[in-house]
Amino acid sequence: MPTTFPELLTKRLRRDPSAPFVTFYDDTTGERTELSVTTYANWVSKTANLFVEELMLDPGDDLHVDLPPHWLGVVFLGGLLSAGLRLDDSAPVAIVGPTGLEVGTRAATTMACALHPFATRFSEPLPEGVLDHGVLWAGQSDVFSPDDPTDLGEPLADDRRVITDVNPLSDAGRDLVVGLLAGSGSMILVVGADDDQWTAHSQSERSTAAVRAGN
Repeated sequence: MPTTFPELLTKRLRRDPSAPFVTFYDDTTGERTELSVTTYANWVSKTANLFVEELMLDPGDDLHVDLPPHWLGVVFLGGLLSAGLRLDDSAPVAIVGPTGLEVGTRAATTMACALHPFATRFSEPLPEGVLDHGVLWAGQSDVFSPDDPTDLGEPLADDRRVITDVNPLSDAGRDLVVGLLAGSGSMILVVGADDDQWTAHSQSERSTAAVRAGN
């Protein structure tokens, strides 16, 4: 039976709300962030409301998201699927990281993410007209009522604890996130790691599988 992201999230919340769903390591900065299923659901609701209320997007609209692999990418994926949005590189509304603010490359509506721990705001002023994700997300409602969420078909349940460097906003990343949510699985997203660090994270987080970008 076809299902949606909010339905998968609701079922997972009933089964294991306190279990970790996303664990993120950035070995270039030393950041470690972990979102339980409950915390992830809260972030997804706030993000879907942000898309609808602040960015004025409706089901079926296109959104361009240009971020490196990051835990916010997992959140944004959940938000856009909950709100029935589609990823499109030429969309008039874009979400970018700190490197996506060059004049002449911005969309008509641009929201920027500093990619700081805890998704805090930029420490320096942004270019005129650019929205700061770190300012906007916290004020959004914890409850989102989807009008027409994306139909996900029949995702295969994935019960693994997967260590990966795949961008969650890529096609492969989307399939991985949806499968883990449909099952009892979880993601360890690692960026900036050398081989020794990768192995250490895999062991300390007790991963049961690895999915590498490009493989």
